[in-house]
Amino acid sequence: MRKVLRALLIIHTAILATACGTKTSGAGDDSVFKVALLTPGPISDQAWNSSAYRGLERIRDSLGAEISHIQTKTPAEFEENFRQYGAKGFDLVIGHGFEFQDAAQRVGPEYPNTVYVTTGGTGTGNNIAALSFAFDEPSYLAGIAAATVSQSGIMAVLGGTELPPVKASFAAFEAGAQSVRPDIKVLTAFIGNWDDAAAGKEQALALLSRRADVIFQNADAAGLGAFQAVRENGKSFVIGANADQNAVAPEVTLGSVVIDLPHAFLLVAREVQEGSFRPRVITYDTKSDVVRWVPNPGLTVIRPHVQAHIESLRAQFVDGSFKLPTAATP
Repeated sequence: MRKVLRALLIIHTAILATACGTKTSGAGDDSVFKVALLTPGPISDQAWNSSAYRGLERIRDSLGAEISHIQTKTPAEFEENFRQYGAKGFDLVIGHGFEFQDAAQRVGPEYPNTVYVTTGGTGTGNNIAALSFAFDEPSYLAGIAAATVSQSGIMAVLGGTELPPVKASFAAFEAGAQSVRPDIKVLTAFIGNWDDAAAGKEQALALLSRRADVIFQNADAAGLGAFQAVRENGKSFVIGANADQNAVAPEVTLGSVVIDLPHAFLLVAREVQEGSFRPRVITYDTKSDVVRWVPNPGLTVIRPHVQAHIESLRAQFVDGSFKLPTAATP
């Protein structure tokens, strides 16, 4: 009997030790830096949301943070999860998208010890910041590259929904294209959501049927359908957005307009952890190297003199000697 009791005591002690060593999101040691991410779509999209999740992982790996992620669908869920993370004592909560701004403004004042950051907007508060990406700058360069390879003189832009940052990048793409080919035509279409790849493919096929031979898509998971359509067409090109999507369909992807979200997220998270955070609009542009045009190294259709022109303009964005024309705004 003594042996049985001793064995039970050992097991009980081991269970207690294990339980004490386990951390649950929002619980445990208050000294642990806790960071949460809300995304409006799946992190499997190989674009906007997957890049954000890699940013969350970068924060974990670089700063030793405890992390949490939730995919949200509706504004009510934005607010509910902002509030839950604030109540759990998270230090930083990132709402990944322009659409999270209103929820941050409503919830932020209730949890002054939590920093709320949204991406793609301009809303700020005492503990609220916004990350603004000059996505229009590399989009302008992408337009130049696309116009020089278009055979039909017709291109297209395909978005998820009509968010202001998306429309701004599309306007810049068109302005870049027309800077080298004033007569080029750019068709515009929106899918109506960010998740439906079948709908994205259908819209892309419709654009291809109208003789568009380059499609600049910015539609997250729905945009993957555009890659499928262009690959099946075999006579056109597609341009990736937000993440480096050159490997999604390398034989038809001209390049990608990239936001280095892992780098941007790490910069703001380090501010919060170190106590140097200031609420403001934090703008990342070509000079910061957070946004960039990344041509597909596997294709050689962009001529050397065009690449040289694009690189010259990129350098001018960096030193401030070149600004986007007024036409490059929606």
